[in-house]
Amino acid sequence: MAAHKLDIPALKRQFEEEGYLLLKGVLTPEKVQRLNAAVDEILAAEPDSLAYNIYNSVERHDEIASLIDEETVLPLVVNLLGFNIQLHISHLTVRRPNPQDLKTDSHSFINWHQDGPHPQFPKQNGVTSTYYIKTCYILSDMSAPDRGNTKVIPGSHNRRFEPEHQNVDGVVPGEVQVCGEPGDVFIFAQNMWHAGAPNRSEHTRRQLFLGYSPVWMRPIDYRTASPRLLEGASPYRRQLLGVIDDNPFKYYVPEERMLPLKALFAAPPVQDVSGGSQI
Repeated sequence: MAAHKLDIPALKRQFEEEGYLLLKGVLTPEKVQRLNAAVDEILAAEPDSLAYNIYNSVERHDEIASLIDEETVLPLVVNLLGFNIQLHISHLTVRRPNPQDLKTDSHSFINWHQDGPHPQFPKQNGVTSTYYIKTCYILSDMSAPDRGNTKVIPGSHNRRFEPEHQNVDGVVPGEVQVCGEPGDVFIFAQNMWHAGAPNRSEHTRRQLFLGYSPVWMRPIDYRTASPRLLEGASPYRRQLLGVIDDNPFKYYVPEERMLPLKALFAAPPVQDVSGGSQI
């Protein structure tokens, strides 16, 4: 499949304003079918549950690992976050129908929060910076609300915000349930307030999150990538799997040759004093 032609400057402006994007039809139906078959294999090895959270899922199946450097999404992520990035997390979430809103140890729904460590990232004037970005591959029919959709507060990543309450079962003013179809991709900043809505439908939610962070940040899933993931990896994928240099200092101050993803980065035009742009 040829990569979608995205208007990256326009998407970047939208992301900076709203904190999230929804890209339609990124994956082909055949790709979605293969990914769902991979999910079936993974779940067959897990205890039965209403909800599943499978971390480091790129290690569980090659089909999932193929999304690490997905050809449509990766250039956009590079231009949203910068080219000195790595894979931060890969997280498969499955939420079966739960009309009674039963609580489970595996979290069948998630209350309002910003992603990040504990203690949380520091704030400046009440605002947390964007430290990493998550991509969410939608693998099931999420075209209507209350199917375990992700709820978001657009714009809450770049202003002071606290939800009126943490209970995802209620409605927070300004909230949006992200609705999409299999093959769509939802991208959001870790500092945008979001939640996981209950699934009161007859549909099982399947969403696959891959997050990206600067190379100097410790990944959530792993310390070093496995030889299996690195075998035959392209330069892009090797960088995304944290292979920068043997010198730990280079993760903080890498040389350009260590960051092949710079080839996907479009530097903003230089503004002259008259307000026009120079190429």
